[in-house]
Amino acid sequence: MTDDEFLQQFEMCTFPLDQWHHRAHVKVAYLYAARFGLDVAAKKLRDGIRAYNAANQIQDTPTGGYHETMTQAWLRIIHTTIQEYGPLPTADEFFDFHPQLSQKKNLRLFYSVEVFMSPRAKREFVEPDLTHLPTKQ
Repeated sequence: MTDDEFLQQFEMCTFPLDQWHHRAHVKVAYLYAARFGLDVAAKKLRDGIRAYNAANQIQDTPTGGYHETMTQAWLRIIHTTIQEYGPLPTADEFFDFHPQLSQKKNLRLFYSVEVFMSPRAKREFVEPDLTHLPTKQ
């Protein structure tokens, strides 16, 4: 499937739920960041995941559903990776070339459990409390 087909399925909420894993999240974030820049990508990613979750009856609970800090922290890491190493022809190539992005628990390097699992972090972006997220302008 091409990147455009993948994004179309995501945006139409028809991407198979059984395939909606970490890799798919990273691919969407990469495509939005590479195509639109950080600010637009942040809004599109937030709105898109919320719409996808709603279409698939994924409930927002204290431990499930959409998590703003997780989404935006990953987007910042992906955006910085693009800025540092450049984009690649496809989202799959980008993901495979940067194996550090496959480790979905990476945010533990930046956030304590208390901050990351807080209701505030779920509903709004919270800066990390262990160390800064990488940035490059």
